[in-house]
Amino acid sequence: MWATGRRWGQRERALLWGVLVTAWEAAWGQLRYSIPEEMPKGSFVGDVDKDLGLQLPALGDTGVRILDKGRTQYFALHGKTGHLVTAERIDREQLCRLLEKCLLRCEVIVEREKNIYGIEVEITDINDNAPSFKEVELEEKIIETTIPGSRYPLVRAYDPDSGPNSVQSYELSGDEHFSLAVQTGPGGDQRPELVLTKALDREEAAFHELVLRASDGGEPARTGKARIRVAVLDANDNAPVFSQAEYTVRVPEDVPVGSTLVTVTATDADEGINGHVKYSLKKMSDIESELFHLDAETGAISLVRSLDFEEDDSYEMEVQARDGGELFVTAKVAITVADANDNSPELTVSSVLSEISEDAPLGTMVALLHVQDRDSGANGEVRCSISKNLPFRLEKSFDNYYSVVTAEELDREQVSEYNVTVRATDGGSPTLWSSAVLCLRVLDVNDNALVFAEARSSARVPENNAAGALVLRVRAWDADWGQNARVRYWLGEGRVRGAPLSSYVSVEAETGALYALRSFDYEEVREVGLWMRAEDGGAPSLSSNVSVRLVVVDENDKAPQVLYPPAAALATGAGWAGVELAPRSAEPGALVAKVVAVDADAGQNAWLSYELAKATEPGLFRVGLHSGEVRTARFPLARDAARHSLVVVVKDHGRPALSATATLTVVLAESVAELLAELGSAASAAAPGEPAGSLTRWLVLAVAAVSCLFLAFLLLLLALRLRRWRRSQLLAADSGALRGVPASHFVGIDGVRAFLQSYSHEVSLTADSRKSQLRFSGASCCHTLPARPPPDEPAPLLREDPTAPSDVE
Repeated sequence: MWATGRRWGQRERALLWGVLVTAWEAAWGQLRYSIPEEMPKGSFVGDVDKDLGLQLPALGDTGVRILDKGRTQYFALHGKTGHLVTAERIDREQLCRLLEKCLLRCEVIVEREKNIYGIEVEITDINDNAPSFKEVELEEKIIETTIPGSRYPLVRAYDPDSGPNSVQSYELSGDEHFSLAVQTGPGGDQRPELVLTKALDREEAAFHELVLRASDGGEPARTGKARIRVAVLDANDNAPVFSQAEYTVRVPEDVPVGSTLVTVTATDADEGINGHVKYSLKKMSDIESELFHLDAETGAISLVRSLDFEEDDSYEMEVQARDGGELFVTAKVAITVADANDNSPELTVSSVLSEISEDAPLGTMVALLHVQDRDSGANGEVRCSISKNLPFRLEKSFDNYYSVVTAEELDREQVSEYNVTVRATDGGSPTLWSSAVLCLRVLDVNDNALVFAEARSSARVPENNAAGALVLRVRAWDADWGQNARVRYWLGEGRVRGAPLSSYVSVEAETGALYALRSFDYEEVREVGLWMRAEDGGAPSLSSNVSVRLVVVDENDKAPQVLYPPAAALATGAGWAGVELAPRSAEPGALVAKVVAVDADAGQNAWLSYELAKATEPGLFRVGLHSGEVRTARFPLARDAARHSLVVVVKDHGRPALSATATLTVVLAESVAELLAELGSAASAAAPGEPAGSLTRWLVLAVAAVSCLFLAFLLLLLALRLRRWRRSQLLAADSGALRGVPASHFVGIDGVRAFLQSYSHEVSLTADSRKSQLRFSGASCCHTLPARPPPDEPAPLLREDPTAPSDVE
């Protein structure tokens, strides 16, 4: 009961105080009322008749009314009761969006008394709006190497209500890796921040889902929430860096819509996607989001809707620059709206240079400027700027003086003259400006090395060239000017086949022309590698080298050389050189001989072809075009001569073609004896002056040698047969192993059965160019005589399989 009485006492005192204040203000012709927002139309505001003390029976009869000023009337005066009532539903957030205290005013006139009374109604706030986020689905990207304790600004909740009914607290839930910290801004606003409390590991969890709730102080409290999805990224070691921490710009209120107000610039030292910077606006109200647009790629902030100085004269935003690796940095952007301006700035050039060396150090002063504006306040504040994409910047010296200094290294080879435009702009509306153009010539220094047209040069030099012929011409360029660009050429040291390089080629110092001092021979030198050096005329001089490769081109200056048959043997007629044997029974296509030739040239000049130029019997033999093989073209006939002479021409494919000839003698014979006889007759015919006894003596000696070899072979066979017969007699009593040996395992020669088949072989000897053959029977490895066993281990002489095939031919 005491508590209830206390509350009623407080309300009565407040009511009494309001009545006293109303009476006091009424005495001075001013009424004040207070009503909550969102009251329905016709709701009671105050008793004007009573509070003014008019005591009139009917207000309508006395001419008491509310003055109409052409604006929206939110209140009406009841004609019978004298009560002030609402004319429509009042929304405080719509009428007084940016005002802490919302007051609506109207005037009541009593025409009979000719008095005007002012009425001021305060619209108090009720908790009719819940906090809300601009985006209910938020995404934060955090690199996994971020240390615990790092903070990330979160978007703030917006509540149109004021006072305790606005946003009062934030709450974060969803993950142990994060917590919430709330910072208080300069204006008392709460700024939520996401705090990393535990290290992230992308391999364990790539995403974290969080819920951010904002609550106001109304009763009952209203809440709004936003979902935050945190994506964990891999490492990125360089964050973007803004060119300045805060961007401040003053713009006139009549600036056209679509104009770029300010461009924020951030750079990232990384490369690729980690160095690509995108911009976004953070910590901005709904009004600012409706007025300004930030280009995510260029960082240009442009105007979306017209500005109104009377509505608001300043805006503050936070710009975030985030690279492809999701590292970011923030900068503040302050935009101030200014009023009119009628004086242009005055820009005076106090001192200026006309020439500057290209190696001037950074910070070298080019010009000293003085700027002033007769306007005052914001309209007299002058900002100076310089042309973009120039290696200069402005530095403020003192007071209103500015220095134009070099900001980058100069390069005369890229730009030899600069026209630097310095612009002074005031902060008035509309903006007025003036400019000055500085003409600056850049002086050259020897800072550029020579550059050859090609890093490697090559030339083709035909062999047998004339001495002093021009081989090639190299050219080097120097981007410098004057004496620094004068080029001289030198030949590097080297040796070719033990001789100095300078004995082969020389270079003209002024033109870079390379001349041959001697004739090249492809068969001796096929390629020459050398270095040429170019040097400019600067002090100190700069030089560059180029690799030159001279390729000697082959010419058809070597005729084919016949290796077989030998030319010397044919010239002297000695021995059997160049004589080939062909059986009369040879079939068409049988190989008779092969002409072998080579060419010292290369490439097409060394491609050889063979052609039968002359033959005793033209249709009997043919020569392979590319192989040089001599083969029979048909069956030899009985009428064909025994001895044939063939002349084969060997040609290369050069231009003009060179050739050589080879002469072959082919004898049609079936045996060596016929061959010898034919050669004998040929020798007699070739040298009729020589005595015939010499050739006959050689023939007799050859026949005797063959006969002796044959007789010795027969004796050897007989000895082996006797030995075999004696061994079989000795072993007959102990073993009957030989009884099972078939007679086919023996070879009969002249009635003597002496050899086992395993020792049978063929010997083929020819006198022509084809290879002689020595062929053993295929079963020689399995039909050989075993070693004689020792006396204590008797073994049969032969253990061959009686079913094995015979090798007797």
